[in-house]
Amino acid sequence: MNSPAGGSPWRIYRRLLGLVRPYRWALLLALLGLLVEGAAAGAFGVLTKPMVDETFVARNREFGVLLPLAIVGIFVVRGGAGYLSDYFMARAARGVARDMRVRALDKYLRLPGLRFDAEPVPSMLVRLGSDSDQVAQAVVDAGKVMLQQSLQVVAMLAVMLYASWRVTLAVLLLGPLIAWLMDRVGRRYRRYGHKVQETAAQMMQAADQALSNQQEVKVYGARSAELARYTRLADDTLRLSLKVEATRSISSAIVQLTGAVGLALLLFFASREALAGRLTAGGFVQLMIAMLAIIPALKQLTNVQGMLHRGVASAERLFQVLDADDEVDTGQRPLPRAHGLIEFRDVSLRYPGQEKPALTGISFTARPGTVTAIVGRSGSGKSSLVKLIPRFYDPDAGQILLDGHPLSDYRLADLRRQVAMVGQQVMLFDGTVLENVAYGELQPATRAEVNRALEAANAMEFVSQLPEGEDSHIGIKGGRLSGGQRQRLAIARAMLKDAPILILDEATAALDNASERLVQDALAHLIPDRTTLVIAHRLSTVEHADQILVLDDGRLVEQGTHAELLARGGVYAHLHAMQFREASA
Repeated sequence: MNSPAGGSPWRIYRRLLGLVRPYRWALLLALLGLLVEGAAAGAFGVLTKPMVDETFVARNREFGVLLPLAIVGIFVVRGGAGYLSDYFMARAARGVARDMRVRALDKYLRLPGLRFDAEPVPSMLVRLGSDSDQVAQAVVDAGKVMLQQSLQVVAMLAVMLYASWRVTLAVLLLGPLIAWLMDRVGRRYRRYGHKVQETAAQMMQAADQALSNQQEVKVYGARSAELARYTRLADDTLRLSLKVEATRSISSAIVQLTGAVGLALLLFFASREALAGRLTAGGFVQLMIAMLAIIPALKQLTNVQGMLHRGVASAERLFQVLDADDEVDTGQRPLPRAHGLIEFRDVSLRYPGQEKPALTGISFTARPGTVTAIVGRSGSGKSSLVKLIPRFYDPDAGQILLDGHPLSDYRLADLRRQVAMVGQQVMLFDGTVLENVAYGELQPATRAEVNRALEAANAMEFVSQLPEGEDSHIGIKGGRLSGGQRQRLAIARAMLKDAPILILDEATAALDNASERLVQDALAHLIPDRTTLVIAHRLSTVEHADQILVLDDGRLVEQGTHAELLARGGVYAHLHAMQFREASA
């Protein structure tokens, strides 16, 4: 049966085995421990025959002393070998999980912006979390159980052959039945294992939406609806998980039944061998103990398929990420520092799966030292337009030029080094003020440079009141700060970057009047001598822009200064009049 993604599970598993190459020495030591464990199990099985024949039948006093010592020695060696295999297998497994998490996060950060529109962040977190653990279990933990129990089966079969090859061959007639059973179990595990992983991601997404928006959930009385949504997904996960457990339980019961049939066959043929004088009492006990050791080993081999196929299903999800195409980055033209001349030439953009284009035929020029305001109704394409400049998306038609050359001529890292962004949703981390302002490539900045940026952004007035100043922690996503304070830290970061292109995406839309005045004053220090593009909801904030672009339904319908656009009496004048009436009301 093919895997859900269309690839052979064994091909996927072979690919997974490639992940353990950095840990091959740990695995070799673990394998050595497993071999010693198997040999110790076989040695104990061999001792069971003289244990009975010499101690209880022949009453040999010498064996009554030596055998207990030998048994203790065997289990001491087996315990040491078990520790060796457990430790180094765990080291390899946890290393593989760590590597998969790092590789997946690195890959996500190299994927184009469209990927983040198609896959919600909670689903990404599932891949980075539980999927990586499941892969480690499939690669190493399941491999350990399979090797350990397979060696146990081989060692005990060797003991049985040593005791009586005739009886052993008769019992081995059950082998094809067991192989068929394990294949059927594997097919069922694969079918449901992938579905369990998908529903787990959907559950996390539903929980993330409900918890992240808990205020709206409470205000709009949607607690019951959100709980019902989450409960429905939880019920689906429970149903699928129970099917997996039922598969495991039924297969385990059938293996035990098969083992009981094997014991019955062993007893039947062993009695015939004993009557023929070819099997002693010790040999019979040896056969029984070996057979009783094989049955739980087969049971574990059947159960481990659940772990194995859950890991394969998780690996498919991770490989879908790792195999995805990176952002296109073929530019070679050097760009130490741009002048900032931006030209849009008949640019169009359509998002995948959308019939209606987000942008159509956009053409304009933004010159260094000027402010270009972009206004329009919600959904008119304002944010889509500015996201084309750092190439979060690439246009479907037309060209965008920077300093006379297409954006694609430049390396992505060089291009994005020319851009600073301040948005309505500020990105802050659970670190200090200093770490958040001097973020990423800005980290070599000195404390004095950070303080100058904080002063210019009107942020020092609240930073100086924090318990440890710029070394104060601001909480997850800056949760210990107000909206205006977070915005001013973002402006300080942009000032420290000193990029020639500045993008302001409704940076003051969610602020109160006092905070907005402070932020606007900080922006006044940031804007000069740059090419600035401002997305504005409040038209009063862009009246002094050098040019205003009016978007409507993805098209550039008007362009000019505030006075020119008002005089035309078009879309801009209509929007301005509406806001003026709202402000006067």
